Amino acid sequence: MNPLDLLAVLLCLGLPLVTAGYLALCRIAPFRRCRACGGTRLARRQFGRVSRPCNRCDATGLRLRYGTHLINELRRIHRDGTR
Repeated sequence: MNPLDLLAVLLCLGLPLVTAGYLALCRIAPFRRCRACGGTRLARRQFGRVSRPCNRCDATGLRLRYGTHLINELRRIHRDGTR
């Protein structure tokens, strides 16, 4: 078997598994820590001083995962299309 053929087969089998795993993670744990505040709920200034509540996560420390956004949008489109 050609090495390129083997790589193509591994990608074709591996990519759906990784995608299914990520979608399962999005259903089990739809939130992730906010990258702006690191989950501390407080945004930092340029020199590391705590300044104010984080605006990106509304001071919750959590943000929706990208896959959860996608799942919610697909569900919204399906719901609106079947009414």
